[in-house]
Amino acid sequence: MKIGNTEINGYAAIAPMAGVADRAFRELCVGFGAAYVVGEMVSAKGITYNSEKSFELLELSRQERPAAVQLFGYEPDVMAKAADFAMKYSPDIIDINMGCPAPKIACNGSGSALMKNPQLCGEIVRAVSQAVDVPVTVKIRKGWDSSSVNAVEVAVICEQAGAKAVTVHGRTRSQQYAPPVDIDIIRQVKQAVSIPVIGNGDITSAQDAADMYEKTGCDLVMVGRGALGNPWIFREINSLLGADRPSLPVSPAERISVLIRHIQKLCEYKGEAVGMREARKHAAWYFKGMRDAAALRRKAGTLEKFDDLIELCKSVEL
Repeated sequence: MKIGNTEINGYAAIAPMAGVADRAFRELCVGFGAAYVVGEMVSAKGITYNSEKSFELLELSRQERPAAVQLFGYEPDVMAKAADFAMKYSPDIIDINMGCPAPKIACNGSGSALMKNPQLCGEIVRAVSQAVDVPVTVKIRKGWDSSSVNAVEVAVICEQAGAKAVTVHGRTRSQQYAPPVDIDIIRQVKQAVSIPVIGNGDITSAQDAADMYEKTGCDLVMVGRGALGNPWIFREINSLLGADRPSLPVSPAERISVLIRHIQKLCEYKGEAVGMREARKHAAWYFKGMRDAAALRRKAGTLEKFDDLIELCKSVEL
């Protein structure tokens, strides 16, 4: 598929999960077959205020292409200025967040709150599209709540304003991340627009991805929480949907090896102090389903140095 002039070869993308899908994680997922990555969402206002944290979130490496930076905000002119600045980091695509349900984002008028104002969504897309020379895409939800399911309307308006693709998370903002995703709303959006549609929500296995494709007709699937502690989900999706050889089950030894590689990369990019604090949650996800997982997760919560992780991994029964 193509998003504007950007070619994406594969079946699944990694979602822009704040605080999780950082450079280390994205590169790891690409290594396992993720076809496209979207960076952690960045505040447009933070960029215009010269926030160092915002600048760090904009960084993309050569190992994770094609890649998008994702911006959030509610003021078209500020979003346009932020997008123009973000081009210094050479993103292949600029993605606009219209789906984040977090109170600190939505209560400020950004993220999923934009679903309440479809015309503003169009104004933002138009302003950003005019400010940059790469494709502009949007990520939306089913709607704000059950009484305002308007994903189709918003998607059509965004396409008319210049969006080159739309990602649809099949839940309303009020539903957060439960109950099960509404597959049908993604199908409806796909039927209503001519740009590529990316299906998002509840992809925790290769079969989930296959079902998403079959039931919605979407052009790509996006994996979020299903990749946590499980980056090989992309290898499994490619194996099921593509011409790859069958994917073998992940052994405990491979799980531990990938965990160590992941955290080593995390510490390389962020320093050991920050990296190991963030390693605690990642290690807990990798240990899920393993023998004595509860005890391993408890110990993971105390990690302070990379050597602590190595010692913990040596204690795992393989």
